[in-house]
Amino acid sequence: QVQLVESGGGLVQAGGSLRLSCVPSRSIFSINAMGWYRQAPGKQRELAALITNGDNVNYADSVKGRFWISRDNAKNTVYLQMNSLKPEDTAVYYCYVGYGNNPFGYWGQGTQVTVSS
Repeated sequence: QVQLVESGGGLVQAGGSLRLSCVPSRSIFSINAMGWYRQAPGKQRELAALITNGDNVNYADSVKGRFWISRDNAKNTVYLQMNSLKPEDTAVYYCYVGYGNNPFGYWGQGTQVTVSS
């Protein structure tokens, strides 16, 4: 069973930056997407940023220009650089890896990001 190991969450003041990292516990074949979703208290889980094969990138409108997703294909690692953080960015951030024809993919356990005003 593959586990996605997330790191980099924490508490930061508004305007600050954090960098999230996600690495699988073992190699995953036929990866077609890597990214980050987030879930704020009382809200549904939503896409923050996703990068697919060919380096096509999708960002939530609310994070465009502030967040930057990147991946290291050799390490199967995905990163999320979050700048100019706002209190409304406070959420649990979940790493996601899609592979092959699997409709569910792999999910991390989540890492808390808290932005204080």
